[in-house]
Amino acid sequence: MSDTSSEDKTEEATDKKVSDAREQGNLPHSREASVFFSLGSTLIIVSLVLKENIKPLVEAMTHVFARPDLYPLNTPADVMSLLNVMVSAAAVFMIPMVTILMVSGLVASFVQGVPQVSFSRIAPKFSKISPVAGLKRMFSMDGLIQFLKNLAKLVLVALVSYMVLRGDFESLVQTIYIDPSKIGPIILDMIARLLSGCCVAYALLTAADVLWTRVKWSRDLRMTKQEIKDEMKAAEGDPIFKAKRRSIAMDRHRRRMMAAVPKATLVIANPTHFAIALRYVKEEGGAPLVLAKGQDLIALKIREIAEANGIPVIEDKALARSMYDHVEVSKMIPAEFYKAVAELIHFLQARANRQPRSF
Repeated sequence: MSDTSSEDKTEEATDKKVSDAREQGNLPHSREASVFFSLGSTLIIVSLVLKENIKPLVEAMTHVFARPDLYPLNTPADVMSLLNVMVSAAAVFMIPMVTILMVSGLVASFVQGVPQVSFSRIAPKFSKISPVAGLKRMFSMDGLIQFLKNLAKLVLVALVSYMVLRGDFESLVQTIYIDPSKIGPIILDMIARLLSGCCVAYALLTAADVLWTRVKWSRDLRMTKQEIKDEMKAAEGDPIFKAKRRSIAMDRHRRRMMAAVPKATLVIANPTHFAIALRYVKEEGGAPLVLAKGQDLIALKIREIAEANGIPVIEDKALARSMYDHVEVSKMIPAEFYKAVAELIHFLQARANRQPRSF
């Protein structure tokens, strides 16, 4: 069987298809959104964290190199002492930045949708390392779109960088003549302004990419009409097997009804079309119980069994037709039939009492 072409997939994905895709980790994910949040977190680090947190690290390093006599390295304990000082200073410098980057990564994921744990997404796939498959991906429509996106990003970053820094080229050259301690703040200020411009421009690119990613994800999940039919068949069961199971259930139900007919007190019939077998024993309490009911051939079978077991069969066309539509097997008759059925039972009891007893 040939593979289904994308032109045949004209139907929107069903809820089950979407749910299965999400469970497998197939979610609309924009890489540009992750880059945008990374740029934003880097801007926060440069603007708010780096200037303040770098001071303790510089002071610690300056103190170590300016006073080496305070940190002898004669024993392993001396080495561990120096490492503790440097690691502590580096941790104070790095932990806030790492925390911000981690939080931005999580926010980028949750903004696009709740992440799903799926081991199938990390399972090795040989198609990923196949040169042929790689070439197909590279020269496909998706590959062309990815290339145009990367080209647009490169042009965008270059343009923004030029617009932000074009007035700072002279200042940057002049840094060779100023105090080295003042170069750091100047560079950080330039980087902060450059990142701010990139974030503003990248926000537009990210919005377009998020929209495109969701449209493409929905398009890739589209189904053919046959796939929808197959899914419905799998969910509801094959109609052939459903009909067979229904036939078996009905046959068992008929067998149970026929087995219960010999216990009936009377059968109300519409000569050949309807028959209802009722049981009423005063000592058992309650209203008359429906043991069986049937139409056409089943009605004739109920009459045949009743007559074979000496059970009275009373023909009442209107009552039989009405009861057939309103009574249920193994349940007592509704209240609207109490009077009519009670009169029939009273008639049968009176007839039985008039019959002479044999000695």
